[in-house]
Amino acid sequence: MPSYRITGGKPLTGEVQIAGAKNSASKLLFASLLTDEPVTLKNVPKNEETSIAIELVKAVGNVVDWTGDHEITAQTKEIKTGDFLPMGSKNRLGILLAAPLLHRHGSATVPRPSGDKIGPRPVNFHIDTLVAMGAAIAEVPGGLSATVEGRLSGTVIDLPYPSVGATETGLYAGVLAAGRTVINNAAIEPEIMELIMLLQNMGAIIQTNANRTIEMIGVETLHGATQTVIPDRMEAASFACMALGTRGDITVRGARQQDMVSFLNAVRKIGGEYQVKKDGIRFFAEGALRSIELETDTFPGFSTDWQQPFVAVLTQAKGTSVVHETVYEERFGYTKALVEMGADIALSTKCLGEIPCRYRGMNYKHSAVITGPRKLHPATVTVPDIRAGLAYVIAALMADGESTLNGIEHLDRGYEALDEKLKALGAIVTRTP
Repeated sequence: MPSYRITGGKPLTGEVQIAGAKNSASKLLFASLLTDEPVTLKNVPKNEETSIAIELVKAVGNVVDWTGDHEITAQTKEIKTGDFLPMGSKNRLGILLAAPLLHRHGSATVPRPSGDKIGPRPVNFHIDTLVAMGAAIAEVPGGLSATVEGRLSGTVIDLPYPSVGATETGLYAGVLAAGRTVINNAAIEPEIMELIMLLQNMGAIIQTNANRTIEMIGVETLHGATQTVIPDRMEAASFACMALGTRGDITVRGARQQDMVSFLNAVRKIGGEYQVKKDGIRFFAEGALRSIELETDTFPGFSTDWQQPFVAVLTQAKGTSVVHETVYEERFGYTKALVEMGADIALSTKCLGEIPCRYRGMNYKHSAVITGPRKLHPATVTVPDIRAGLAYVIAALMADGESTLNGIEHLDRGYEALDEKLKALGAIVTRTP
């Protein structure tokens, strides 16, 4: 297993360029399956998530060419197979291939979602959407099989929760379905908006309305297009947290204010500071950090993917902070390692917040109480998922001495050349092997 050895206790300073959004690039690539013409994507991140997405689309006949340093052209003249089970369940992406394959192939066999260990990845929203549009779904060993006679049919989709993945399935399905499709209570994350822009550029009739509603009129065919992947707001927040936690000063080139409003508010509330610049955002912390009450939520709320690195920073804030996780029910498992490093974090099954929560009354430890500041000490930890791994990186950077992070393949899936970027900011980090 690859690992990082990080020697902390040093402020990180300088400039860093963030990559294209991990959570956008793969979804744009999947959209290329909806047409037999070339789709060109620019600013594509070179991480393992992109590699997995490319491997998935190639398996059904997509030809992907790197036409530039961070640019790919993908074309699927003909779908060769609709069966993804031989690929295994590499991450949660497989279910998103169902709708494109139903359009182009009439059938799809996909594995159940996997990926980060942050709680179950239910597929019922995806299944309900496809069934409502005319698909027949059956369980098969290791996954799900979907078929459709003719075209999918437009319908009204009422999502019980604004799920990003279910919204993406609805978009893939609706743009080529017969008639009108409406998604109510849709996710409106920047990555969703970027997918909508690509689909529209490919010839789709699609618009966003008030109150989280997306409306589509299905077209017969889509054509090729070119799209630039938006900057990764999760990576931007990651480096921002490094600046705050180490009392450093980092300019994150590519960070966009419109994607990070709730995060920026939280930065200022705890005593950190930021400066919006022409090409990015500068993050720094000069005085003592203070505690906060915080809740994760769907966009435009505070992202669940910002929570872990931010909690690492809160271990250094004076007072008692409360963080209520409302998106994933089991996302605080990583805090055990932070406690072993000296943090004071207590978990609760209660909803310690005001946002309506799906997990109220359930036995999930989805609220955290963090008391600080606490001096962290180095440790050897194993990374369980991408954002938890980043929290461990920040904790190691704040601790005096050398920490070892095992399982950094998770970080490779979400970040491009993370160790090299850390070194450029002054971090002492060694990767082995």
